Amino acid sequence: MTDRRRTDPLTGEVIEDPPIRPFADWLREQANGKTHNELGEALWDLIARVEETRKKGTLALTITVEPMPKSDGNVLVISDNIQLKLPEFKRDASVAYVDRNGNLSRNNPRQPTLTGLRDASAPESTTIREAQ
Repeated sequence: MTDRRRTDPLTGEVIEDPPIRPFADWLREQANGKTHNELGEALWDLIARVEETRKKGTLALTITVEPMPKSDGNVLVISDNIQLKLPEFKRDASVAYVDRNGNLSRNNPRQPTLTGLRDASAPESTTIREAQ
């Protein structure tokens, strides 16, 4: 990593390579732990959906840091945004025709409708006699 230097705002002391707090420690405290919990749930949901669909998905955390308005500079507002993009299941397509009114129809409006048709299948109560 790079060399880091910080000047203590109270004493003016220059601190070379100050110890850096682990990110996970901060994350557990962000929004009273809500961000940490939501990320855990989102990751679980993402893993489950990837296993089901065999497609990739993404989970992104965006952290915004800005100075607190009307503060002396050492008060910061930290906000976060979690974006979860689950892979989609394959959806079946269907075929439809456009009728003369511009509506979708399952029937082809250019094909004539046959009338007078009846079901010629044998009734269920009919039995076949065995040859004697």
